[in-house]
Formats: sequence, structure tokens, C-alpha cells
Amino acid sequence: MQQQSSSTSRARPHWLWVSLLVVASVVFSLGFACATPLAAFAAVAALISSRRDALVPIISVWFANQLIGFAVLGYPWTASTFAWGIALGAAAVLATLAGQWTASRSVDAARIVRFLATGLAAFAAYEATLFIVAVTWLGGTEDFTVAILGRIFVINAAAFVGLLVLHRFAVSVGFAANPPLPLRITESHA
Repeated sequence: MQQQSSSTSRARPHWLWVSLLVVASVVFSLGFACATPLAAFAAVAALISSRRDALVPIISVWFANQLIGFAVLGYPWTASTFAWGIALGAAAVLATLAGQWTASRSVDAARIVRFLATGLAAFAAYEATLFIVAVTWLGGTEDFTVAILGRIFVINAAAFVGLLVLHRFAVSVGFAANPPLPLRITESHA
């Protein structure tokens, strides 16, 4: 019985943190609609969660974004809109995985370098995925101008910093656990 209580007490900060992220996603979705910084959420999830645990917050954030879009912001109920919603979710998952890959390979770098590299990798993976979807399937390549990508990058960069600050605050009040210690990548020579 004690083990279950210990397990529950460890899981509580994780779910409180995921809840905070979902609330943040709702705020961003209401403020930015189609420019919700899912890449920033992916980068933060990559930095502060284990591989498996990072997918829960990113999928939750994506789902909240879609729910707000369709239920509150009046996204059209068309096949194309639903397809783009699925593409955004897939891009967010791929951005999380790219962020985790980068974070695991930059463990020995200075913290700021690791954070910047992870944020950039997540953003690049997210936007590259969406561009590939636009080119091959759904159209919309006209939305990938330097000006639009610059605006999206600034939104994601600001959100990334804000989410890292939110995480630090959440840890200090017990709503989130400290991130697991990253595993060091070691080379083996044959």
C-alpha cells in the first residue's frame, strides 16, 4: 500500500504540470489561434520530461488547441481543417522527438546552449514537417514566407522562455518535478 501512495505522490506533480501546460495552451490558442507555439511546448517537454512522459503533455496541449479552435474560435468543420489539425499534432510529436534527440546529444554543453539547441531543433522539425505536408498534401506553401516564419519564430521563442520560467515556478511550488537527469551519450570505439 505504501508503494502505491509513493507512486501517486510522484505522479501528482506530473499531472499538475500537464494541467498547467494545457491551461497555457488554451491561453495561447485564444491569443494566437493558428500561431499557437506548439514547437515551444515540444521543446520544453523534450527538456523536462523523459522520452515517454514528454508525449503526454505535447498531445494534451495539441488536443486543447484543437478543441479551442473548433469549439470557440470557429474553425471550419472541413476535411482540410481536420487534416491540418492532424498534421499539427504529428508535427508537434516530431518536434518533441527532435528536441529530445538534440537535448540528449548536447548534455555536456552549457545549459543555455543545450536549451537553445533543443528549441531550435524543435522549431525546425515542426516547421519542416508542416512545410512537407503543405508541399505534398494539403497546400498552403504561401504561408511559409520569411515574414510569417519570422513572426512564428518570435512567438515560439518568447513562449519557450515563458514556459521554462513557468516550469521553474511550478517546481518551486510543487506543481512540477525537477526534470530527470539527462543520460550522457558515450561513444564506443570498436
